[in-house]
Amino acid sequence: MRHMFICFLLTLFLNCIIFIPTDVKSEQKTIFLQQEELKSYALTEWEQGYINWNKLDELLEQLQSEVSEPPKNATLGEGLQIIEEDSGVSLDRAAFTINFLEAFYKGEDSSIQVPKKTVYARVDKEMLKEITRKKLGSYTTFYNSTNKERSTNIMLSAKAMHGTVIFPGEVFSFNKTVGERTEKRGYKKAPVIVKGEFAEDIGGGICQVSSTLFNAVDLRGIQMIERFTHSRSVPYVPPGRDATVSWWGPDFSFKNLYNEPIVITARAAYGSLTVEVFSSETVEHFQDK
Repeated sequence: MRHMFICFLLTLFLNCIIFIPTDVKSEQKTIFLQQEELKSYALTEWEQGYINWNKLDELLEQLQSEVSEPPKNATLGEGLQIIEEDSGVSLDRAAFTINFLEAFYKGEDSSIQVPKKTVYARVDKEMLKEITRKKLGSYTTFYNSTNKERSTNIMLSAKAMHGTVIFPGEVFSFNKTVGERTEKRGYKKAPVIVKGEFAEDIGGGICQVSSTLFNAVDLRGIQMIERFTHSRSVPYVPPGRDATVSWWGPDFSFKNLYNEPIVITARAAYGSLTVEVFSSETVEHFQDK
């Protein structure tokens, strides 16, 4: 039995890179398993030493859901003000497996430590500093600020889009980024165009945001993936320069072909909507479409 346990440990060390937890925010968790509970993880008789790896995987998934705290990316506040990232934590599966095997082969009631490791944000403040140095594109449209419902929808969707980072080769989706437009999320009923006719619907006005975005990102290093125009002209952009969107219908999406991430900023206030695109100083090189 001891020989088999040592073999298991050697296998784990040779096939896994063990992450030593550092800067983990939360206190370490332990679980207590009685002897019979431990033996229930045996594939056959416990004395034969065969682990039921499927059952152990189920335990790992359960522990992951209990200890996991996803990281928060750095983002933009007002204008180009940077809000710092916050790291998260995740289960250190390899380290826990070693702890579990040690307890399993002892065959006694055991308290097993549940190791965690730090998960760092994909976007940190240093990256945002770097990719807000050079303006690639900008576009401004105007709206009637006395129409409170439509103005609210424009401001909410612009805020949802503000600070979005698109990495090289990634595709931006307006619907996925802004999310569903619902009353629960604060969106109001306002005029929309349906089959060439005006109607009222939740989220009316957001097409001005997607259209302003389209004109801002219509750059050499951006590939348009999906864009549809309205069934009639709209007053806020020239003919053919709009991008209609609907949660259950058309989306506006594009792909970043630059060799650096880009970041989108959007600000709606006092009847003016401005969308800008930034990246780093070294963004001149881009892939061909």
